[in-house]
Amino acid sequence: MPWYYKQADSISRSEVEDLSRRVLDEAKKRLGCEFRRVLLLPPDLTRAHSGAGWITETIYNALPKSCDTHVIPTLGQHVPHTEADNRWMFGSIPNERIHAHDWRNGVTRIGTIPASLVAESTKGKADWDIPLDLNTSLLKDKWDLIINIGHVVPHEVLGFANHNKNYFIGLGGKETICASHLAAAVYGIENNLGSLITPLRACYNWAEEKFLGHLPDVYLQVVMKRDAQNKLMHSGVYVGDDPETYLMAARASRTQNITTFDKPIKKIVAVMQADEFRSTWVANKAIYRTRMALADNGELLIIAPGLERFGEQPEVDAIIRKYGYCGTPKALAQYKQNKDLQDYAHATAHLLHGSSEGRFKITYAPGHLSRQEIEQVHFSYADLKETLARYNPERLKEGWNKMADGEEIFFISTPSAGLWSTKERLAGRTETVLLAAAKEA
Repeated sequence: MPWYYKQADSISRSEVEDLSRRVLDEAKKRLGCEFRRVLLLPPDLTRAHSGAGWITETIYNALPKSCDTHVIPTLGQHVPHTEADNRWMFGSIPNERIHAHDWRNGVTRIGTIPASLVAESTKGKADWDIPLDLNTSLLKDKWDLIINIGHVVPHEVLGFANHNKNYFIGLGGKETICASHLAAAVYGIENNLGSLITPLRACYNWAEEKFLGHLPDVYLQVVMKRDAQNKLMHSGVYVGDDPETYLMAARASRTQNITTFDKPIKKIVAVMQADEFRSTWVANKAIYRTRMALADNGELLIIAPGLERFGEQPEVDAIIRKYGYCGTPKALAQYKQNKDLQDYAHATAHLLHGSSEGRFKITYAPGHLSRQEIEQVHFSYADLKETLARYNPERLKEGWNKMADGEEIFFISTPSAGLWSTKERLAGRTETVLLAAAKEA
């Protein structure tokens, strides 16, 4: 059970800050912490809207000044923050205390998730080992306390974000991330989204118990929902060190963050904020979170004023430009034949996730990419200025809108904060709950 939690229609920032500071008192009591060296593991700036940055700052400032406190944003393979990014997200935390995770050269192997377990979990769709390479500082430095901070929200790979995703993806190495993402992708993005325990999370739960049980760690997780004015508010704070802490938060998110419809939607307009989403790698969350709601031959229009690239690394950017979002059969066929896709298997997984499989149209209105670049990866292009003139986010209301010419659209201002689906598609799946350690209470 959680150490403590709070659920409410709305939890104010001051209450969240109080609940965040409380983790230190609880850790001292439960773990006997002396607070000499503490590690904080927040998400990166693509989760900034969750308040994770100021929550991290609150805990940092609540620790004794004598404490040797360090922060590692759980970047995974995302682009490291600049000093300006860190200041924007983490406020007063000194930049020299914030360290970039190096997914290539800054990891140490702790073990392997065996192929037999991966195959059992994915029902035979993936049958390879997942090597476990995690951040070297996490594993080899001496920590009195490790606090994982994050937002539990529907997620395309692990069903819901946060919890031990912080370790195995956020602080994972290249081989771990590649093998994991491809396993989740071949199992099927629509089978993962909004499931409490996906095959990959079942594997991670097993690995956490086997390899990371010695860590003096705790999870501080938040859940958010929209209030009567459609503003995102904190509705849950869950703190603890066991799987049930994650499950409580995920159940709340599943209730509050999944919007269902009786019939598919013909057109969705979504905004990916410029200060958080600069590549299709992260901006494609608009595709992931809405695909189960879109009608066949419908359209998803993504307004992305900060979009300047496709991948988070030059090599992955080049792969996306080369192959494009071409659909699962073609991408997997290319994977079998081409070494670049095999070397960056997570990029192959991303190509699967980002394709509509020809079922609906994906249109991007980007801030810094040309028509030729967008169309080269098999998306449709819309001029940003013209799109904003017609679909002004400042004038559209969350949900259904009728344009002056009679066009009906469904507007989503923060796709990364939820999941949208028809009732039929959501109900048509069998949720995977495997392994005794991963079962729901």
